[in-house]
Amino acid sequence: MDKLESLFGAEQRARYRKLYEKIRDEHGYADYLGALQFFRAGLDDDPKLLQMSSFMLEYPFAERVFPGALEAIAQLKAFATPAVLSDGDVVFQPRKVQHAGIWDAMDGNVMIYLHKELVLDAVQRRYPADHYAMVDDKPRLLAKMKKVMGDKLTTIYVRQGHYSAEAEAEGKVIDPKPDVTINRIAELLTLDRSAFYGVQTLSKAG
Repeated sequence: MDKLESLFGAEQRARYRKLYEKIRDEHGYADYLGALQFFRAGLDDDPKLLQMSSFMLEYPFAERVFPGALEAIAQLKAFATPAVLSDGDVVFQPRKVQHAGIWDAMDGNVMIYLHKELVLDAVQRRYPADHYAMVDDKPRLLAKMKKVMGDKLTTIYVRQGHYSAEAEAEGKVIDPKPDVTINRIAELLTLDRSAFYGVQTLSKAG
């Protein structure tokens, strides 16, 4: 985080990153505020901590929404009920979704759990359907969901964002492979409607 480095220096930025990754590995989701709580150890008298807190809470998430994401949501509404299924805490994650404009775009259809791959039954109860499509930048997570729901789920892997980069850097075999692969979220606008129902398998991976 550039802001953290500008306030505390590169060494402290690296320390925060280690804390963040440790919490993510332990709990399975990104917890920026939780990491900041641990980061404050030894810095309690530093007034810049309050600046970091304000920076996180007031972060302009709308500026970080990938191009084409909101347009894709609007297009999906023509034949489906799009919804957010996200991992995260119960305070900061909803705030991110709201301030990014995603909450309103989804008409409030937002679900946030600690481990979204473990709540697929709850998702199906809340949104009954004959078929589902999951769009995500974590291919291993998509594989886990596919193993649970089988042909009832079409998995769409987006090769965009740091989670995708991390997964591909690891080079692990993904089994089963995603049904559909696209390079950017905006490419959802180019997919034929039948792709979301698993009628055909498409790949736009370059």
